[in-house]
This record gives sequence, structure tokens and C-alpha cells, in this order.
Amino acid sequence: MHPKLQLIAGDAQPSGPAPALAPADDGRLLDAYSEAVVGAVERVSPSVIRIDVEHRGRRAGAGSGFVFTSDGFALTNSHVVHEAAKLSAVLADGRHVPATLVGDDPDTDLAVVRLPAEGVPAAVLGDSRRVRVGQVAIAIGNPFGFHATVTTGVVSALGRSLRAQSGRLIDDVIQTDASLNPGNSGGPLVDSRGEVIGVNTAMILPAQGICFAIAVDLAKFVATSLIRDGRIVRGWLGVAGQNARLRRHLVRRHGLAHESGVLVLSVESGSPAERTGLREGDIIVGLGGHPVAGVDDLHRRLTGHAIGTAMPIVVLRNSEPVALEVTPIVRPG
Repeated sequence: MHPKLQLIAGDAQPSGPAPALAPADDGRLLDAYSEAVVGAVERVSPSVIRIDVEHRGRRAGAGSGFVFTSDGFALTNSHVVHEAAKLSAVLADGRHVPATLVGDDPDTDLAVVRLPAEGVPAAVLGDSRRVRVGQVAIAIGNPFGFHATVTTGVVSALGRSLRAQSGRLIDDVIQTDASLNPGNSGGPLVDSRGEVIGVNTAMILPAQGICFAIAVDLAKFVATSLIRDGRIVRGWLGVAGQNARLRRHLVRRHGLAHESGVLVLSVESGSPAERTGLREGDIIVGLGGHPVAGVDDLHRRLTGHAIGTAMPIVVLRNSEPVALEVTPIVRPG
């Protein structure tokens, strides 16, 4: 005996063939998130390029980049193009064109190349100050040679620091969980408006979803200097130093902002440091009116605008503060 089935309202099916469904509108089926991602990708993808690198006549790898000016200048990572013997690029439309290195800066892992191709749309550079944790982040690049690959995520954190291959600390780095893989380096990280907010640069292995991009405001500054000068000009004092801890009673007695500074190990002959009277054994704790907690702080203060400008420098000498004045110069050679 079969059990009885009870139909509830709406379960009864009409006899005969089912009515035909009206054709769906793809636009209406896309939710707001999808629409934002699709729109951003359509705006930026035509600007994204693959950069092929040769060393001594042999293909040495590939990375990503993106055109950001109407006359063919493109941003990428320094570690993609540094010391390359030959560069070429593959455009979004499949064209292969030569590429010329304009300049690269290992200290920020950024570089600019130039393409002869005309008509390549330029990506719009955004504003780092508008980036917020949690907002949509879209990475576009060429991981493992797969052209124009898109991954999405969110901005996981702001203000991270990342050690460049040169040893210097890169500040104001964006952390994202938009997946990056080898070959993504140099590609754009964009927001939902299709504006570039960062230059993809690194991932942490074997961690999942921890990736980094150089903030777009830093990229603008570096790109402008590389196009103008071919390099980033930084101030030089002529000291070799290392991070050093300070005794707590010295920090309290002198009202210092940090419990560390830069211990001067040597002073180069004829350098600004020698001329200003810095000595081996001094501990630098301030420069230009800002506290110095270590070598990275010292590097931050020696930016291009500091060159040729006299600025106060504070050191601890024999446990007592000494105020001097130093004028950074461009490093000789």
C-alpha cells in the first residue's frame, strides 16, 4: 500500500507543456558586486601588459605592468626589469612591442618602462588617501603567463611596511587577499571604480591570502622622478650605522620619543656628517625635527626634498644630547 501524498497550495502542476521562460537580461542577473568588478576590469584590462625579460640572450621570466600615460609610459616592479638585457611587452590586444627601461628604483620596487605603441588606453591612477580597509580590491596581471587574469578580494590592511630586496623598508604598503602569483608582479590593484590604488608586488608563502601592493601615491612620486631623472635622488649623510637600544633612564631623562636610535659606526671623509661634526659612537635620535628610532627612520627623512637643505640633527654623545646642523647631499657617484 503506497503512502498518500498531500499536495499543498502551489504544488499542483498543470497538464501540458511548460510555458516558455522570457529571455533573461544578463545585466539584471548580475548583482552589484559583480557589476562593480566587471566594470572595473573592462576599464583597466586594456591598459595591462605582460613584460617579457631577457638576460644575456635568454628569456629570464615575465611580469606584469600597466600603461598610465597616453604616450606609452608603464609602471611595473623593479624586481621584474632590474638589470634586464632586453625587454618586450605583450599588449591586451595581442600585439608584441619592444619596451625600453626608463628607470627603476629597487628601494621601492618600482620601475617605469616605455612602449612605442600608440592608442593604448591609460589606466587612471587613484588616491591612496581614499583607500579604506574592507573595500573591494581587484588584481589584474599575468600569473604564470596566463594573460589578463583577474582575482578579487578586499583591502585587508593599510600602512604595512615591506622590506625591499635592496634592504630598505617600503612604507605605506597595502595588504590585500586578492590572490597574487608569480607573474602578477607589477600589475595594477584597482578599486571598484576602476582606479589604480596600488602596484602588486609580493606575497607571503606559504600563507594564503596575504599579498601586498605599493600604494599608488608612492608610485606616482617614484614614476614622476624616474621619468624626469631616470632615478630617485635621495639625500646622503655619509655615515654607516646600526639600530641601537637606549637605556630607559636616558629616554626618560631627555624626554626622547623612542627607546632606540642609530649608532654611528663610521663617518666617511669629506661627507656632510664629517663636516657637521658627527663622530663614531654618536647615537642619532632626531633629524629634521622628527624622532629617529632606527636606520629606516633615517632613510625616510633623507628624501629628495632634503637634499641641499640644512636641517637639525640630534645625537646622544656620552649620554648627553648634542644638537647639530647637517645638509644632506646627493651620494657621490
